[in-house]
Amino acid sequence: MSTTVIKKNQFKEHVWGLADRLEARVTSITVRPMKTKWASYSTTGRLTFDAFLLELQDELQDYVIVHELLHSRVPNHGKLWKSLMRAHLGNYEKLEDKLKKIGKRSSPS
Repeated sequence: MSTTVIKKNQFKEHVWGLADRLEARVTSITVRPMKTKWASYSTTGRLTFDAFLLELQDELQDYVIVHELLHSRVPNHGKLWKSLMRAHLGNYEKLEDKLKKIGKRSSPS
């Protein structure tokens, strides 16, 4: 099994674990190259993550994962979503800024 496949499988296991912890509705997890986003969450519970995330620090991966999982409950980035982000990640804005500095893409959806 290639290192990339192992990384991808470990990442997916981590996402499933966080989904359980956050009680988020997830039906599938896909990791593939994405051009304009780090990730997306569909109303059917389908999560898609950019493959480049596998190369980032764990804390940045967690920011993107939690960001998307919270959309299972809150479809926007309003006050409730921000409160939940803060509750789960603390000062999530620092992580958001780090992702923006990478400059490859816009923030998660």
